[in-house]
Amino acid sequence: MSTFKAPKGTYDLIPPFSAQYLAVRDAISAPLRTSGYGYVETPGFEDVNLFARGVGESTDIVSKEMYAFETKGGDKLALRPEGTASVLRAALEASLHKQGNLPVKLWYSGSYYRYERPQKGRYRHFSQVGAEAIGAEDPALDAELIILADQAYRSLGLRNFRILLNSLGDKECRPVYREALQGFLRGLDLDDDTRRRIEINPLRVLDDKREAVQKQLVGAPLLRDYLCDACKAYHEEVRALISSAGVVFEDDTKLVRGLDYYTRTTFEFVHDGLGSQSAVGGGGRYDGLSEMIGGPALPSVGWALGVDRTVLALEAEGIELDIPAATSVFAVPLGDEARRVLFGVVTELRKAGVATDFSFGAKGLKGHMKNANRSGARYAIVAGERDLAEGVVQLKDMESGEQQAVALDGLVEAVRARLA
Repeated sequence: MSTFKAPKGTYDLIPPFSAQYLAVRDAISAPLRTSGYGYVETPGFEDVNLFARGVGESTDIVSKEMYAFETKGGDKLALRPEGTASVLRAALEASLHKQGNLPVKLWYSGSYYRYERPQKGRYRHFSQVGAEAIGAEDPALDAELIILADQAYRSLGLRNFRILLNSLGDKECRPVYREALQGFLRGLDLDDDTRRRIEINPLRVLDDKREAVQKQLVGAPLLRDYLCDACKAYHEEVRALISSAGVVFEDDTKLVRGLDYYTRTTFEFVHDGLGSQSAVGGGGRYDGLSEMIGGPALPSVGWALGVDRTVLALEAEGIELDIPAATSVFAVPLGDEARRVLFGVVTELRKAGVATDFSFGAKGLKGHMKNANRSGARYAIVAGERDLAEGVVQLKDMESGEQQAVALDGLVEAVRARLA
């Protein structure tokens, strides 16, 4: 037995369970791939200041949860705690915003890292699929991304999720609200850390999950009452476009999310079957983030959906994904000559696009057939010296148990016809 184990708060994805994760990633990204979003992949670590500036030094993510370290060369880096800042950095570095029509539409998939108290649905290493539309301020773009996420979840069969929607205003109207909120919060009985947060980013106090804090927030001023006319009109257009697409949502005036860079549209996908970790994904507009990290003004919007929590949501609804068997055909050789011949047959079947495996190792017929059963293959190809002398192999249906001799030179076509 190995003495090493996966670090606390992390997990290994191993077959057959890993196939479910791959299926979820494919389902989430499928609507993006048919809507003009190109794939981007960024390093697992970045300059620590990318997240300190972009995500916000007052956020729990940066102040408490980020894995930061210094390299032997003196560089200060951090494992990426989220994807948006990294993707925007990559787009700016490659000058994608200068190469064609805006927005630049990108999607990504990967692992992210936060030092949190491990519990079901909250890990220190987690998987997300995300999408970013960079360089355009258009309510139709915000609506498009919400609709695509809804489409992805419904394609998986999920139904018991809700979309929460809010507007956080912009640089014109948010300062007025900030001042009103600070005045309210300063009168509450809060701990020193929370009081410091009031002065840095008071909206983050609204996102505090502690019951003692939430009870005191009753009667807090609402941002919707402070939105300027432009932000009101923008938000109403987003709402109208989502509604016209048949997507149901709920207005949530207290929805803030945990990142400092959001402006105007913000949204969250929650699933009521997951307990306290109910958020399965979310996102919003971040019109000032590019400037925060040294780029030009590029109004943008995006989201990230958690693969881990989406899998838990599927379990909560009792949904079993229709995942094709990893192996359709399994070859069972009886004797050295059969091994050489069937190994060649396996290669040809694979070239023809048939998922095929081979019974490796010196075993008797019983051992070979156990391998075939464990593989989950629909058909087994069995051949011995007598079969080869007659130019045939035995094709066995593993479900019905029926077996039929098939000419060796027509085997590939025969297998493909049965699997069609």
